[in-house]
Amino acid sequence: MVDNITQIWKEFQQNILEHIPKVVLALIIIILFALVASGAKKICINVYRKAFKENYLNIERIIASLFYALFFASGVLLALHILGLDKPFEKLLAGAGVVGIIAGFALKDIASNMFSGLLVDLQRPYKVGDWVEIDGKYGVVLDISWLTTKIKTVPGQEVFVPNQIIYNGTFTNYSTWGKRRIILRSGVSYGDDLEHVRSVALDEVKKIEEYLPEEGIDFYFTDIGGSTYDFMLRYWVKFESNDDFCKGMNDVIMRIKKRFEQENISIAYPVTTLDFGVKGGVNLFDKDININSKK
Repeated sequence: MVDNITQIWKEFQQNILEHIPKVVLALIIIILFALVASGAKKICINVYRKAFKENYLNIERIIASLFYALFFASGVLLALHILGLDKPFEKLLAGAGVVGIIAGFALKDIASNMFSGLLVDLQRPYKVGDWVEIDGKYGVVLDISWLTTKIKTVPGQEVFVPNQIIYNGTFTNYSTWGKRRIILRSGVSYGDDLEHVRSVALDEVKKIEEYLPEEGIDFYFTDIGGSTYDFMLRYWVKFESNDDFCKGMNDVIMRIKKRFEQENISIAYPVTTLDFGVKGGVNLFDKDININSKK
């Protein structure tokens, strides 16, 4: 009995002595790969920051961490192979793969939003402070995260738009060019001088503060309606916020209305008029009605 115990102890000591070099080599390999991974992480961060000076999501740290994990995992796998533990580890990974597939289906939307967030950070289709319309939501961008883009709408609500929607549909960035086009439509009566209408409208647009003269103005008569000559007025205004757009439209409407009154130009509206005087009609409430009756 004593001899058997002694023999087992000797074999155990022998096995330990045989495995010490392998353990030491495995530890050295893990340390070396950890150092390489750390260096690759720093290089990745520096290269990304030089390539993309503006970074909203700090994405370089995520990419660098992936490189670090890749190198370090390679070192661990090599160390396990040296120790002869690679086959049990492969069985463990095979069992974990099933769980990974199930988790993948459950988290696919989150993964899709994160990948879309990566594309947003790389392509920069918009930035914080831009006025955009995404998925029918119009407002200013407050924040860009991995999963969502936060927008403050004109009525004042905060809307969180999933990033995957950006690449599944279309969106508009109104701040890209720093300017925006306004299109006004109206109509004048049949009795008005169309050349005069055009001249007056163009003259009033040029007087507003927001107008960009280098872009020019377009004026077209577009249709002959049931009681109007319809026209379209197009011009560009500077655009830093939605207030610039609204003010550029408001000022022109007020100026044209006032100038048309001064020039005796009638803005037509959908009412029935009795046109006794060729131009503009006669409002029966403004005239005395005389009725001659014969007995």
